Amino acid sequence: MKMPKLKGFEFWRNTLRGACYVVAPMVDQSELAWRLLSRRHGAQLCYTPMLHAQVFVRDANYRKENLYCEVCPEDRPLIVQFCANDPEVFVQAALLAQDYCDAIDLNLGCPQMIAKRGHYGACLQEEWDLLQRMIMLANEKLSVPITCKIRVFPEIAKTVKYAQLLETAGCQLLTVHGRTKEQKGPLAGVASWEHIQAVRKAVNIPVFANGNIQYLSDVERCIQKTGAHGVMSAEGNLHNPALFEGRNPVVWEMAEEYLEIVQKYPCPLSYVRAHLFKLWHHTLQIHQQLRDELAKVKTLEGLVAVNKELKLHCQEEMANLKEEDKPKGGLPFSHWICQPYVRPGPKETCKENGTNGMEGSNRGKRALEDEDDGNSDSLSKNKQKKKLRNPNKTFDPSLKPKYAKCDQCGNPKGNKCVFNLCRGCCKKRAFRETADCPGHGLLFKTKYEKSLLWKSNQSNLPDIEMIAQKGEMKETRLLKEPIDGVA
Repeated sequence: MKMPKLKGFEFWRNTLRGACYVVAPMVDQSELAWRLLSRRHGAQLCYTPMLHAQVFVRDANYRKENLYCEVCPEDRPLIVQFCANDPEVFVQAALLAQDYCDAIDLNLGCPQMIAKRGHYGACLQEEWDLLQRMIMLANEKLSVPITCKIRVFPEIAKTVKYAQLLETAGCQLLTVHGRTKEQKGPLAGVASWEHIQAVRKAVNIPVFANGNIQYLSDVERCIQKTGAHGVMSAEGNLHNPALFEGRNPVVWEMAEEYLEIVQKYPCPLSYVRAHLFKLWHHTLQIHQQLRDELAKVKTLEGLVAVNKELKLHCQEEMANLKEEDKPKGGLPFSHWICQPYVRPGPKETCKENGTNGMEGSNRGKRALEDEDDGNSDSLSKNKQKKKLRNPNKTFDPSLKPKYAKCDQCGNPKGNKCVFNLCRGCCKKRAFRETADCPGHGLLFKTKYEKSLLWKSNQSNLPDIEMIAQKGEMKETRLLKEPIDGVA
């Protein structure tokens, strides 16, 4: 006898075992090895990386690499996340995955450009009819519950209405990331726990909160503030897998344990490298040569060797550390301790959010005004590499060539443009006025005239054919007359 599908709070309490500490779905980062490491250090529920539903349906190798070959009894409870924009495709993918997990999650939170181009993730948050159809069909066809991960709208009322629509459609658990789809990268800012609190009060299904989680104390504050049933961590977990234990271990403890798990449960080398870059982030700002080595090695053994070398450097620094010495770069702990990374952003954003430690964390990505003098000491790493390849290259804005500006948008104009515009503005005007601009290779007028000429020639063709046919008939009669006479 098959067990009935649990819903809402029953699903959360029984299947998910009342999970409060959750590792987020992260593309190429929440693979099996990392999930097992996180579970060993306090995580109670994990998500797979976001999987593309359409590829999952059509590609058996993709299914094998991303889910089927990763079956592990320790890796439960587990939720598989898909991105999709077609109800049928989403359900087909979910049916292929449902026997390997405890629930299927629909990604409605990815704000990246790839999601915009693929028309999925947070880009679907305005298409309520489509989302309703996708969730209703999945809820009807699947043997496991359907969950959703969303981002908020700027307006709390609209966010609440959105969450209620998903609940009505059949969503059994909702994760709310308290940022809008525009809040990403340097503009991420602070997540709004007020939005999450409003959603929690408005729906009758479990709610997970996501955003602003750097320490275990943040988890406790978030649950107290929002009333959420669990808290999801992404960036915080990547920099400190022991976050949910309330510990800040030395980096090599986590790195070595992760590398041991990778030996047993292999994954692409790029995943391992990315994890080591996250774990060693603060140390690599100091030991730049090892950063380059970590980027270049092409084997797991090579990554293990670089990790060991980083450990030796840090242990040597620890041995020479004096009691009065403070952590470098304004960090809360010494750089060899697992700790959050505060993503640098525009100065105005930092001031408004009142975030701490930003002065130290801006070392890696310096403000543009620091680069104005072209001094190699203040250049970004990419510009320093360019300078190494070409020592004569300069980044001094005063030495850059000056370009005449487009009359409309301010971009550099075309030197031979008949309208004194950049190509984009010129194309719009030339199209609107049916004009040519040889300087930009735009020939709307010429092509239009050619099309008119071609049409006029086409309309004359029937007359020419008639004349030709009459000529042939006359010629035939002339030929027949002498033949008849001979007969």
